[in-house]
This record gives sequence, C-alpha cells and structure tokens, in this order.
Amino acid sequence: MRNLGKVIARGLGAVGVFALAACSPIQIGSRVLDFGGDAPAQTIPGQPAMMPSGPAQSFGRGPVQVALLLPLTGDPGLAQVGQSLANAGRLAMSFIEANPNIAENITISLRDTGSTVAGATAAASAALAGGARLILGPLQAEAVTAVGAVARSSGVPVIGFSNNPTAAGPGVYLLSVLPDMEMKRSLNWVKQQGRRGIAGVFPATEFGQAQQTAFRQQAVIAGFAPSAVYTFSNVSEARQIIDQALPQIQKGMIDTLYLPDRTTAPSFGALLAQAGITNEMVQIVGSADWEGDPVLAGATQLGGAIYPAVDPSGMAAIRADYQRQFGTQPHALATIAYTAVILANVNTLSMATPPYNPVLLTSAQGFNGRDGVFRFLGNGRAEYALVIKKIAPGGPQIVESAGL
Repeated sequence: MRNLGKVIARGLGAVGVFALAACSPIQIGSRVLDFGGDAPAQTIPGQPAMMPSGPAQSFGRGPVQVALLLPLTGDPGLAQVGQSLANAGRLAMSFIEANPNIAENITISLRDTGSTVAGATAAASAALAGGARLILGPLQAEAVTAVGAVARSSGVPVIGFSNNPTAAGPGVYLLSVLPDMEMKRSLNWVKQQGRRGIAGVFPATEFGQAQQTAFRQQAVIAGFAPSAVYTFSNVSEARQIIDQALPQIQKGMIDTLYLPDRTTAPSFGALLAQAGITNEMVQIVGSADWEGDPVLAGATQLGGAIYPAVDPSGMAAIRADYQRQFGTQPHALATIAYTAVILANVNTLSMATPPYNPVLLTSAQGFNGRDGVFRFLGNGRAEYALVIKKIAPGGPQIVESAGL
C-alpha cells in the first residue's frame, strides 16, 4: 500500500514518490489483521512445511536484502493468510522483473514466523543475521512489536502488516488502514452531511479500545462532542445498549451511530429497525473491516449505512494474475504484501544511504500503492486516502471518492 509508481491499475508504472493528493487509491480492507493467541506449529495441507526461523525462501536478484516475515505454519487460519501474502509478494517481484523500466534493487528472503511471538523474534534475528536492511511484516500486533524490538537494536526499520495502532512506534511503520484514519475520514463525511449528534458502540477488546480511542480523538478534532460511547463484551448486550440510546435517538440528540465491529453490526441494525429507527433518523457508520463481508453487503437492516474503505481497483488489478499463478483467490490483505515489496524496491528508498531511512519513509508527499495513496507519519502510523461506501440493495456503492 505504500509506495508505487505512477498508477497501479493493472501493473505499476515507474515507481516513485508521489504527492498524496495525486493518485487514486486501491484495495486492502482491514479484514483479518490481528489473530489472537499463540498456536502450536502445524502445516497447511497443500503447502510446504517451513519451521519458524528456518531456511529462507529467496526471490529477486537485487543487491539490497529485504526480509518478508509471515506465518506460514501454526494456526491454520493465520497461516492461510500468511501464504496468500507470501504469494502476493512473489507476484510483485515478478512484476518488477518483467518490467524493463524498473530496476531490480532487492532480494526478498521469506521467513516463517509460525503463529507465535517467539517464532517472529527468531525469524527477525535470522533475517538480521542474513543482512536484511528492511523487514516487511509480520501480521499480528504482538509479533510486530517483538520484531521491532529486535530490529531497532540494529537500526533496521520494520514495515508491519497489523492494523492495531499500538504496534507502531519509532522505526516500526504499519502498512494498514488504522482506526484513526477510518474515523477521521468518516467523521468528516458525516459532518458534511449536517449530522451533529454522534455516538459509538465498541467491543470490549484491545482492538475495540483502539477504535474507541480513535473515535473520541477524531471526534474532537472534527468538532464533535460525542453524545454517548457504549462498550459491550457480548452481542447479548446489544438490546440493552439500544434501549439506553433510544431516548436520545428519538429526541434527535443522536443522529449518527458508529458500529465498527462487523460481526455484531447486523444485530444492532436489526434492533434499531425493530424500534422503528430509520436511516434518515440515524446514520449508521461502519469501519473498513466491513469491506468484502457478504453478510453485511446483504443486510437489509443496514441499508444506507456507510463505511470508509480503500478502492477495490487495486485488488481487481492483481486478482487475475494471482489466480493464474497460484490457482486460488487472493486474501483481502494480499495487496499489503504486494505494495510492501514494490515499496521496498523503490530507488529513492532502497538505494539511499542509508537505505530506508526515516526521513525518506516519512516524506510528506507520501506514496501510491495497491490500496491507494498513503503516507507514513513519524509515529509509525499511516494515513490513507479512503472512499466512502454505502450499503445498498445491489451491493456496496461508492458515494464519495478517495480523500483524507
């Protein structure tokens, strides 16, 4: 998602740094970003076994060593995502190799983290011992934090794939759509629509807390004073929350309700509909996590709800090549790894002295990647230009083009 060249509609043109407002975004979605807990190592049927910190799989022929750390064994669900991202990384390198206008600056060393923090730490140590000047990945926030601690002592930056903002920090950049950016984008849109009474409902989880914090902070920046903020630990508490909010909704004090958790949003939407609350009375707002969810796309009780998202053209641009080469559909996060590899190969970053230094990575001009225009901030977080989508009978529709 970070940096690519001219426009990434089918391939990537000449790769370079672009003004943040210059290019149109592409697709990532923040679907399965952080998986809970460690799991025992095991392999995925049809995939080669690869022990954490074991021999690296290399691709690319450039002089600059870059490590790609992903879970390829361990928890099956996590490993399937990791394998899809590994495939996308290979696809990006194939594009570089096939394009005569792009110099081959990097060699990627793919290393398995397994699904444990210990595995990620071991993989990072092996990568640094192998001369890595940049680390891409891993997926989970805890693993990104651990890898960052190992890499920091060697002065090597990390571009992680978690969407949990707590994993960001000096030298650790997150190549994901983060809650801050989602809230900022959707709150600005809501304000433009004349809505004034906002409220939010958040799960009592670590990521739910991050969303709630971003909601409160960005609301103040946008000029809102949240009417209410609710927290739930189980969907069974949904009715109680709606009952509490209903008097304020009926009085017009709440005209916008944030429901970022995709698994429980249909339940809240159904309860609002049962109470006779229409979309005109309350604008429901989701999160980028809603993107690509077939249940939400077809949920009549959420008709008219809006949510921020990356533009789907980026995924569309690589899907056919991915299917042809690997025989499966790419995971929604595959565009992250594709972007990361292209970004790592950029001349101005990889061939700098030293390579990938903070001044270059945090350029205010930003970059254009498969998931759209973005820039890294000094705190390691990323800002993205996002579209606004609406749940509609024929499927989600873009109601406003990409913007910050």
